[in-house]
Amino acid sequence: MTVRLIASFAIGFLIALLFGAWLVPYLRKIKAGQSIKEIGPTWHQSKAGTPTMGGLMFILAVTVVTLTVGWKSMTEGDYSHVFVLLFALIYGAIGFLDDFEKLKHKQNLGLTAWQKFLLQLAVAIAFIYLLRRFGALHTSARRGYIDLYIPFFNRIVPIPDLVYVVFAAFVIVGTVNAVNITDGVDGLATGTSLPVFIFYTALCFFWGQRYLGLGIFSAGLTGGLLGFLTYNFNPAKVFMGDTGSLFLGGAVVAMAFAYDMPLILITLGIVFLIETLSDIIQVAYFKLSHGKRVFKMAPFHHHLEMGGWTGKKWKEKELFALYTLVSAVFAVISFFGVSARF
Repeated sequence: MTVRLIASFAIGFLIALLFGAWLVPYLRKIKAGQSIKEIGPTWHQSKAGTPTMGGLMFILAVTVVTLTVGWKSMTEGDYSHVFVLLFALIYGAIGFLDDFEKLKHKQNLGLTAWQKFLLQLAVAIAFIYLLRRFGALHTSARRGYIDLYIPFFNRIVPIPDLVYVVFAAFVIVGTVNAVNITDGVDGLATGTSLPVFIFYTALCFFWGQRYLGLGIFSAGLTGGLLGFLTYNFNPAKVFMGDTGSLFLGGAVVAMAFAYDMPLILITLGIVFLIETLSDIIQVAYFKLSHGKRVFKMAPFHHHLEMGGWTGKKWKEKELFALYTLVSAVFAVISFFGVSARF
């Protein structure tokens, strides 16, 4: 098992690294440059024209890993990693459509909010049905109920099927968009996501063969993200685009459900949660106070960039280090929160 996890990581890293050496110049050649929002920090305008859709690097990497290193698991009847991959790919396709519309119209506006929401909601419901159909979700002893695992307390709470589906759809769509929001500074979403997938890989290593398919997927994506980071680290040569960020968000939340512990995202995805809450608080307070703001700019990483409440203007490399460290610390905390499960 260890050999296959190491191989997944190594193959994912090499594919992303080598594919990126061709992809970045190609994206420049076809002028697939990112438009920068005018309402953002003024110094971000210098990034206009930087190629987008670089997320294709780690998407290709983890797809190859899943279908090659993960092939044996499929022959043994384990398709959990394939379901996660398909789910993330569909979200990546939604992101690709969004990126394509932005490039087509040469502005930072793609699909409408409602178009994205309805597409994401439909995919979320279909994914939960698949997990339920193939036994990845623990059904309760009570007919018509699904067990919800409570991390840290190591308890199970039975929830009616319909309530669980509504809950799952909310968590999925919310998490995917939270990761998307975090992708606003060079390497930020990449660095924040790396500890998350290392956590998922560690669970497979400690919980054993039963979760090998999921471990292969997460190890492959960890390698793919590291390969992509060589191009995405500040100053970024390429952005992941919505193609990459929606795929990444889909993978983060799909793994939590595939491991049947979605509530772990409260701690494991703490950075994504903070980013989303800062956006919600900013918008709500702005409307209620008729123009006043809690943050200098939302989401929270822009608030820090612009001086926050202390006056210190965080540089992009400092934000990368801060967010990656916080994500790593909470990944360790999350591991202890679920370690007693099996």
